[in-house]
Amino acid sequence: MTQVAETSLHRVVIVGGGFGGLYAAKSLRRSPVQVTLIDRRNFHLFQPLLYQVATGSLSPADISSPLRGILSKCRNTSVLMDEVIDIDPQQQIVKMQEQDIAYDSLIVATGVSHHYFGNDQWKATAPGLKTVEDALEMRRRIFVAFEAAEKELDPEKRQAWLTFVIVGGGPTGVELAGAIADLAFKTLKKDFRSIDTTEAKILLLEGMDRLLPPYPPDLSEKAAIALTKLGVTVRTKTMVTNIEDNTVTAKQGDHVEHIPACTILWAAGIKASGMGQTLADCTGASLDRVGRVIVEPDLSIAGHPNIFVIGDLANFLHQGEKPLPGVAPVAVQEGKYIAKLITERLRGNTLPPFHYEEVGNLAVIGQNEAVADLGFVKLSGFLAWFVWIFAHIYYLIEFDNKLVVMIQWGWSYFTRNRGARLITGENLPIPVEASSKDDGRSPLERKAPVEV
Repeated sequence: MTQVAETSLHRVVIVGGGFGGLYAAKSLRRSPVQVTLIDRRNFHLFQPLLYQVATGSLSPADISSPLRGILSKCRNTSVLMDEVIDIDPQQQIVKMQEQDIAYDSLIVATGVSHHYFGNDQWKATAPGLKTVEDALEMRRRIFVAFEAAEKELDPEKRQAWLTFVIVGGGPTGVELAGAIADLAFKTLKKDFRSIDTTEAKILLLEGMDRLLPPYPPDLSEKAAIALTKLGVTVRTKTMVTNIEDNTVTAKQGDHVEHIPACTILWAAGIKASGMGQTLADCTGASLDRVGRVIVEPDLSIAGHPNIFVIGDLANFLHQGEKPLPGVAPVAVQEGKYIAKLITERLRGNTLPPFHYEEVGNLAVIGQNEAVADLGFVKLSGFLAWFVWIFAHIYYLIEFDNKLVVMIQWGWSYFTRNRGARLITGENLPIPVEASSKDDGRSPLERKAPVEV
């Protein structure tokens, strides 16, 4: 392995180009340090809008920005596209696939992935939503389902293609369910000839007693009401016990139901990236039950004051009874705090412990429908939807992304059209039964009733 050249400046290595890592790097641009940002990808991804890629409202490029482009004006920052495989805290070296790099301060911000609670075999059938690839896979499955239903004559099999099950009633699950309902009941209803897309079933399953558990109960109720109006079937206190052969087995109390569905999407639970375990092995850091690193009040690891963990990978237990939520504003504030902390330490100063300034929680349900808990006020409906739009445009990184997304949303608002409804990649098999082979009749003449 090659070794990156030494420098007389304080060396800050950042692992992860998400919100936390990116804002730490940007905030250090005027500090007397040499920054190196390492990421497996060459772009920053705006994860809060991934569900819109998955449902055809936006394209991946609309919510992604090249890391080198974002940081091009930060003359003290270098970007390496590589993967960290280990850390040596004694030698203060980060080990990557292709080279090693020394650090004086290390910031780890590698985030989380989806968690199947010990049922990883479900992943192939029920993809989660954390990466561009995840979003494109979801988009492919959603639109293939409508195409397959158009060709299917058997009523039961057609209904399975038109049944969409979303597991998990947090913000991602709520947003996915609302977006798919908008597709089925509005956007696509005039596009097909042999099926009525408004006969689709969209089921949102949540194990807790209400949707959006971190939100106030009244907003959870309003979200459930709004989703129901859109055509989503909301089932709370419902546990998924098995996913197999395009069938979801769900248990609600003593009642067990087998739900035939060709499109099953996972939005329940998270687990930390592998860097959490790597840090635990090399530093003795404590992990919580999903593998997040339990950090000190200044976001450092106990016994290692120059190693910091921020963003979704960090479990910060020093403010309130619960860990800080895994949302972009938390990561942004943590990244800025660490940058300031490192700068002040170089000056011989100290900073008080990190304190998150609450900016609220937002979840969109559909056009003109959202819920917002801003702390000082709770909103729902159109006003919350407008706040949601403003907040997401604000947090998009580059101006061209802001402009493109605003134009796309404006066009979709007035036309109901989604221009990114592309089926890409290797298609799922679309079975066409013998009964649906060409028998001289048109698709409309062959159309069979759909049971709901």
